[in-house]
Amino acid sequence: MYRFWTMSLPWSSRSLASKLERGRVYQALWTLVTFLLVKIMSKSTTILNFFKRKNINNSKVITDDERLPTPSVDVPVSENLQTEVPNVTIDESTGFVRDPGMRKQIWEYDANERDEIRRAYIKLGPYQPKLDEYKKTKFGRHSRKFKHSWFAIKEFSTWLEYSPSKDATFCLPCFLFDNPTGNSGSHVFTKDGFRNWKKVNDGNNCSFLNHMGKEPNSFHRASEQAMTDLMNQSQHIQKVLENFNSDQIASNRLRSKASIDVVKVLAFQGLAFRGRDESSDSINRENFLEILDLVVSYNEYVAEAIEKAPKNASYKSPKIQKEILHVFSNKVKKAIREEIGDAKFCLIVDEARDESMKEQMAIVIRFVDKDGFVREHFFGVVHVPDTTALTLKNEIYSILSHHSLDIQDIRGQGYDGASNMRGEWNGLKALVSNDCPYAYYIHRFAHRLQLALVAASKEIILVQSFFNRLSSIVNVVGASCKRVEQLKKAYSDQIAYFVEIGELETGRGLNQISTLQRAGDTRWGSHLRSISSLVNIFSPTCEILLKIIKEGNTTSQREAAYSCYHAMISFEFVFILHLMKEIMKIIDALCQALQFQSQDILNAMNFVSSTKPLIQKFRDEEWDNLLTTMKSFCEARDIDVPDMNARYVERGGLARFHQDDFTIEHHYRVDIFYAAIDSILQELNHRFSKHAVELLNLSSALDPKEARESFRSINILLLVSKFYPKDFTNQEMTLLKTEVDHYEHNVVRHPNFKKLSSISKLCQWLGTKSRNYLQQSFGHFGIGATTYASANLPYHLIKCWSLPRNA
Repeated sequence: MYRFWTMSLPWSSRSLASKLERGRVYQALWTLVTFLLVKIMSKSTTILNFFKRKNINNSKVITDDERLPTPSVDVPVSENLQTEVPNVTIDESTGFVRDPGMRKQIWEYDANERDEIRRAYIKLGPYQPKLDEYKKTKFGRHSRKFKHSWFAIKEFSTWLEYSPSKDATFCLPCFLFDNPTGNSGSHVFTKDGFRNWKKVNDGNNCSFLNHMGKEPNSFHRASEQAMTDLMNQSQHIQKVLENFNSDQIASNRLRSKASIDVVKVLAFQGLAFRGRDESSDSINRENFLEILDLVVSYNEYVAEAIEKAPKNASYKSPKIQKEILHVFSNKVKKAIREEIGDAKFCLIVDEARDESMKEQMAIVIRFVDKDGFVREHFFGVVHVPDTTALTLKNEIYSILSHHSLDIQDIRGQGYDGASNMRGEWNGLKALVSNDCPYAYYIHRFAHRLQLALVAASKEIILVQSFFNRLSSIVNVVGASCKRVEQLKKAYSDQIAYFVEIGELETGRGLNQISTLQRAGDTRWGSHLRSISSLVNIFSPTCEILLKIIKEGNTTSQREAAYSCYHAMISFEFVFILHLMKEIMKIIDALCQALQFQSQDILNAMNFVSSTKPLIQKFRDEEWDNLLTTMKSFCEARDIDVPDMNARYVERGGLARFHQDDFTIEHHYRVDIFYAAIDSILQELNHRFSKHAVELLNLSSALDPKEARESFRSINILLLVSKFYPKDFTNQEMTLLKTEVDHYEHNVVRHPNFKKLSSISKLCQWLGTKSRNYLQQSFGHFGIGATTYASANLPYHLIKCWSLPRNA
């Protein structure tokens, strides 16, 4: 009780307690009572004043309006200082609050002052106060506290600090080099404080040892090394630079120039920089080091500079290579930004997963420059944590804003057909269109056509099963070079037999020996080639499958060949094979035409418009011809042809559960023939929307080839009023009809206009020799036509569907 009472006394009365221990109890008590009475009866003194924090130097009470002495560096004291801590230690030389639980974090200082602040803290050393009693903390049934003896341990003496205000330990090196971007657990020894004393005396699992880390590159050890380097002024970068002479500067520049040139060559050629083994005794040190050695071998000055280079300044490390590439990237982006200027532009975006299983988003910008040339520049690859539409939009906007590109200047979007890209409600297309209504979505037509075929095949189970079987057949037969050679030999024998019996004509380029073609999702037209190759070498393929069934090395090979063979000789497989061949023959002409780089808008729309009626005509009129072809094909190869009028029984089903009028012909005609064609027509209508088709049709009014035949001024007026009303003022809209007439008279009838073959050529022509003349001749629309490059009316939408070639 006595000990507790003495510990509760103010710090100024602690000397009285010592007197009690010397036997003068009564005198000490009387002195204490007198002391308390004086304090209580003093003028303008309250109980709150009695417990106010006192100044260290003169014991003056610090009021709310007063502050601690201002140090040489601005270090604000915690607002809770008066209520949380009864005493604050401030270093007189620096003005720093020594208590690590109350000091300002290093990242809160100005960046230019941090090194000086770090040096001051290092000179002061860790704060290790020796208290009469440390606060106890309850851990279960036991109370534990900080021990002053921990400061004396060699491993902890140079960094361990204690905060009386927080009753927690801190780390001085980690505090000095901490940053605010770390996770919450990384601030335990720098900002929050560690107070779990139970885990200190835990052997190898000691929390202090775990904080230091076992690896030499742990954050704590790196911070300790940084402290040493910071105090070593002779090695400071500024001192080192000041001590360089002209020869050393020239040598450094020569080494860096050699590395920059090698990086430039590899970057332009798209070659890899590094390899698996880059050691000095490696036979092949890969591209960067090998080319650098080649450069060195032709120049003795470069060789001498690199040979005598310090190990930390050879400029050959992977980090230096990446920094040089980063500089190149920034310079290229800056040049592209200057080239865009104030022009409108289109976005072409695609995403894919790289080898490290990270989602990467590629951004391409298409615009018309000041000279009227259509430019398409790759603008960068961005890592995205996921491929949701909102994430992609935020990353795109971040890049555009970083380069001062206005979102409202977007005049077109081009993505793939995935739902997260083109979704009507939540897709990237919709999100961008909400922010910029003139950012019209134009998909690459050839890609759309491919997506339509793939989507249609997935809608019909039997058609999807057919393509799976087709892929299996190609894989089984083409699994080895031996089988491919056997297939070619069998096909050659078949051609010779048909020529002998007069069923095949001979001539140059006819009857070429080939093998089965593999279909690819990203290779447009490959499905038709794969199907056609199987139709041509159907019998030789069956022959090879039979050989594999009999002579296969493993049971799995024989089973796969057996499954493929029995699928091939079924009437259903052969029927779908011929059906898809005929459908894809119709669509292939459109697919090939849409991939031409010189394809103009109107021809593209005409191909789209003509393909749909042709497919509909095939649906309505070609059933009988297809069935006749099927029967003759099957009879020639001994494939059973079912009775089309017989009742259809589903495979694996019971006849009593099927309707009597459900015939085999009804199954093939309705469930396969009609269903497959209708699905393809539906996808074509969906992917080639009326809105996009109308936009491109109206834009084609400015196509020189169309304008020479029939200049459709009404289409230009509709294009402006319906799709770009806000790009024109009310006055410009009023005068637009007159200026379109001037455009027809001064531009369309110009002799040089006949030489133009595309809108792109028109842009270039208006942007060069004829610009001043046209502007003087017909005013605004001369500017409007020229601003086909600046206002980007239909200009940027011409090639907006062209996705990156690897999309």
